[in-house]
Amino acid sequence: MRKSYRVKKEAEFQEVFEARQSVANRQFVIYRMDRKDQPHFRVGISVGKKIGNAVHRNWVKRRIRQSLTELKPYLKQDVDFLVIARPSTSEMPMPEIKTHLIHALKLAKLLDNDYSEEDQ
Repeated sequence: MRKSYRVKKEAEFQEVFEARQSVANRQFVIYRMDRKDQPHFRVGISVGKKIGNAVHRNWVKRRIRQSLTELKPYLKQDVDFLVIARPSTSEMPMPEIKTHLIHALKLAKLLDNDYSEEDQ
C-alpha cells in the first residue's frame, strides 16, 4: 500500500481518534472520520506492545496492510480510519486476521455492501 494511503503524522492520527466514531470486535478497534476533500481513503495502523516484540508487531502490521490492499477496491474512499489491533491478534494466521478485519470494516460501514468474500 502506497504511503499516500497512510495516516502517518501524529496530529492526523489524533484528529481521527478524537472524531470518536468507533466500532470494535474482539480483534480490532476501528476509528473513522469522513473527509470529503480527498481522492482516496487513508489508514493508520496501531499495534500495541501487548502483542509482542517489534518483530511480532511488524508481522501483524504487514498482515493488516496486506488485507487492506486486497480490499482496496471495496473500501469507502472519502474517509480516514485507524485500525487498532487487540492482543488477541498476536497468534492469528493471515486468513483469520483478514476475516476479523472484514467484520470490523463492515461494522464501521467502510466496506461496500456489494463486497462478498467470494470476490477474493
